[in-house]
Amino acid sequence: MKNSGLIPSALIGSVASARSMTPMAAIATARMANARTPGKLWLLDHPLFKVGALAMGAGELYGDKMKTAPDRTVFLGLLARVMSAAIAGSALAPKGSERKGALVAVAAAVPLAYVTLAARKKAISKIGQTRSGLIEDAIVTTATTAIVAMTVRRNRKENGPERLAPAHIT
Repeated sequence: MKNSGLIPSALIGSVASARSMTPMAAIATARMANARTPGKLWLLDHPLFKVGALAMGAGELYGDKMKTAPDRTVFLGLLARVMSAAIAGSALAPKGSERKGALVAVAAAVPLAYVTLAARKKAISKIGQTRSGLIEDAIVTTATTAIVAMTVRRNRKENGPERLAPAHIT
């Protein structure tokens, strides 16, 4: 396995530092579109996971703009980042390297949560909570979409198109 195979895992961990649920929401969206990620996790194909990831992703984008939103470095915020980064990092890692992908993603997400929090606080003091949050949302969702799309595309090139199960045959 090449070390470059874990770059998407590191990148997805980086975006999880700022928005914990966005990586899982992006992967759920890709899976709903029958796009396959290289890492194999049964959880990713469970309908409840997909719907839940999308709902949590949307909720986080909304909730982040509230003045009562806790810092991303509180225990539950870090826990959410660890879980999301691990799942997303596993999904984007090469097949057979899912655990390494999870570890790489978490190793990026946790320390960068402190960096992104400091940057966000600085932005809040200059342009306010809502505007800084919307800018951060735009950066994170764009980066996440690009990371997942590039990984899915690379997986398709390396492994061929997905083989979809036939629809119900009557």
